[in-house]
Amino acid sequence: MVNNASVNYWDYLQVPKLLNLQNGLNDNNVSVDELHFIIVHQVFELWFKQVISEIKFVRDKLNVARVEEENIPIIVHHLQRVVKILTIASDHFVLMETLTPQDFLNFRSKLGTASGFQSFQMRQIELLLGLTKGERENYNHDNPIKFLYETSKHSIDGSEIVNLLEKTSTEKNLLECVLDWIYRTPIQGSGPNSDNDNDIVDEFISGYLERIKEINETQMKKLIEDGGDINVKTKFEESYNEIYDFLNAVEFNQSDSKDFKLRMKRIRAGILFIESYRNFPLVSWPRILIDSIVELEECFIKFRFNHARMVERIIGRRIGTGGSSGVDYLDETTKYRIFKDLWKIRTILLPSQNLPPLKNVNYFQFVSEVD
Repeated sequence: MVNNASVNYWDYLQVPKLLNLQNGLNDNNVSVDELHFIIVHQVFELWFKQVISEIKFVRDKLNVARVEEENIPIIVHHLQRVVKILTIASDHFVLMETLTPQDFLNFRSKLGTASGFQSFQMRQIELLLGLTKGERENYNHDNPIKFLYETSKHSIDGSEIVNLLEKTSTEKNLLECVLDWIYRTPIQGSGPNSDNDNDIVDEFISGYLERIKEINETQMKKLIEDGGDINVKTKFEESYNEIYDFLNAVEFNQSDSKDFKLRMKRIRAGILFIESYRNFPLVSWPRILIDSIVELEECFIKFRFNHARMVERIIGRRIGTGGSSGVDYLDETTKYRIFKDLWKIRTILLPSQNLPPLKNVNYFQFVSEVD
């Protein structure tokens, strides 16, 4: 046991042990290019470890019956840390691109069937964020978690990895916690437990839709006067109907319960309310939190895009070492969206001057006078 009084830098960080982990499969003949490949990927995995820790922290802070206001800036701080980590990690692909195609081919065979497709920490991040099996199937993707289960049979640490992913898949994810929190938004000062809450939500949505219709009619009239597309009226009508259906959660009518539909309707109204009246103190930090979630997913998308371009630059359109379609698969993953409703609301937002009037204004702003 090390005496704390004599602890030094390399003891605390376990640097000697760390520097002995770059030999591949105990191969003493690692070239400078292979060493580069190993180190960059190990750095990725270290960043993934921190991202997992941060997401769990944020999830647990949100996974309570009442999120205290003073905790919102703390949550935002940790979300922004993930944003910075993903931004830096994405830039690491520039380092990988210093590896020429021939440099990589000289040792590619050593990887065997090993592939980034097997990064169980990446799969854990996806589960923690809330990526569903259905989202993968939308793009005809094999389930990488199922693939990990199969390949784990031949690995010493395989059962431990499988247990980790199975445990994570049963835990509440960040998407669920964020939606639970948004559900409790005091729309026009009314919470979900108010006796007339459904009426208040309906009134808010109807008022918003009316303002959208007014703006659409003004824009449509001007476009027609200026000799625009004669089909513009149909386009505006289709756009309005899509917005109407989204805010009223119409897609949940058939297959889900009435309560679930009302819940999703309130969540979408809550996002819209926070985004629309963001300058009022009570909703300013919640709006920053929502924006940080969107920024996090945006950075994740950029990470996937940069990964695909790096792979294409080095190996072209070869089949991946793990048997995936390589670049084609990576490009499709950039289309994943986890926090869909947070993105969708941005299509609907009105200019501040066109917003329906905010009720219970004093509820949402700082107290101006001391009693």
